[in-house]
Amino acid sequence: MLKRLTYKSKEFLTLAVSSIKGVEMDYTQGSLRKAIIMLAIPMILEMSMESVFALVDLFFVGHLPDAEHTLQSVSLTESVLSIIYSIAFGLSMAATAVVSRRTGEKNADEAAHSAVQSLWLACSIAIILSILGVVFADDVLRAMGADEKTVAIGTAFARIDMGSAVIIMLLFLINGIFRGAGDASMAMKSLWLANIFNIILCPVLIRGFGPIPALGLTGAAIATTAGRGIGVCYQLYHLFKGDGIIKIQRKHFNVDWSILKSLINIAAPAVFQFIIASCSWVVLARLVADTGHSVTSAGYQTALRVVVFFILPAWGLSNAAATLVGQNLGAKQLQRAEESVIKTAKYNGVFMGLVSLIFLLGAYPVISFFTNDEAVKEIAVKALRIMASGYIFYGIGMVMANAFNGAGDSWTPTWINLAGFWFFQIPLAYLLTLYFGFGPTGVFVSIPVAETLITIVAWYFFRRGGWKKVKV
Repeated sequence: MLKRLTYKSKEFLTLAVSSIKGVEMDYTQGSLRKAIIMLAIPMILEMSMESVFALVDLFFVGHLPDAEHTLQSVSLTESVLSIIYSIAFGLSMAATAVVSRRTGEKNADEAAHSAVQSLWLACSIAIILSILGVVFADDVLRAMGADEKTVAIGTAFARIDMGSAVIIMLLFLINGIFRGAGDASMAMKSLWLANIFNIILCPVLIRGFGPIPALGLTGAAIATTAGRGIGVCYQLYHLFKGDGIIKIQRKHFNVDWSILKSLINIAAPAVFQFIIASCSWVVLARLVADTGHSVTSAGYQTALRVVVFFILPAWGLSNAAATLVGQNLGAKQLQRAEESVIKTAKYNGVFMGLVSLIFLLGAYPVISFFTNDEAVKEIAVKALRIMASGYIFYGIGMVMANAFNGAGDSWTPTWINLAGFWFFQIPLAYLLTLYFGFGPTGVFVSIPVAETLITIVAWYFFRRGGWKKVKV
């Protein structure tokens, strides 16, 4: 027994090292367990790095004077940025679906051509969003329920963060291209590089260092944008270098309306899918702000940032299902595509179950790391424990959603999200909060209840198998 465990440990370590190095493999044949590990480890590390962006800001900003207002500025801005993230996720999913399908068909030239078309689409959308973010930053904060002091403190932060939509969009999209091609290691490395610079620049720009003045909250936004920008430069260098899985040539830059149409057909519902979820979070954030006060809002948003820190790695694991589904459908391996989703769901459920235990038993020390305000801590701990009760369902639901998206069936999870979030979660939150007198706690409770229902419905439609028939 001990020898078997030792062998499995060594095998896992070897696979982990290979996955981080970016060793190429054919994901349409061989061991599914090996394929999932090779894709999932760099994807988990990639999304962990994405979640670090918000937490690094939260850590340094949470120790500034007027923490109640600076934390609220960061949290409300992040809530609005989630809409930009939704568009980026949707476009990224479309790129992953198309590139993975062409890769599974062993059509590298069309995979590269599709990748470039997705870049044209993303840039045209992101430029508009960046302009709107710069112009309307203060109005957005007011619309989110921020008081005038928070608006005064946080407008510059919001303007820089929302104005960096082009950088955010490219960061997500290009990583979606790499993931679709099976090069998860490159996606991971770009986020590592971006975070290293963010971690270095945050304390320097927030607190000041030598001749560099202390910029406070504004410094956090500059650091994050600069870090992401460096990550995008790294991505573009390797994407156009031409020695990876995706080999881009000059001919691929010609606009191809048929591919653009295919990308839009997948991306539009995918974007709507993520916007549905993001807008639900925005509505819940506003409900907490209206029924509580700034301390309650800060506590809830602090808990959310911690939740996201662990949800994003789980999302990374579920991304492995998207790539495996896309490539195996392209290779006409329908049964293998289905089995890859079931295995990935099991792994993600176990991971999220362990995280749930950590939060239920250790919520206070986790929250204490991010704020010294006892009133904020009290709310955050309560919110974190309630939301953690549904973590296993979060993990499985993510895999189901990404399986549909990876197959190019982005409408199914979109309709599920619409029903689950807008027609169930939001009404439930209002009923519990206002009618039954739960206050902000009603919002906390509505989250795991709705996520559980969404997962059950997604599993039902997955088993029906309509996603296997989608043409991309």
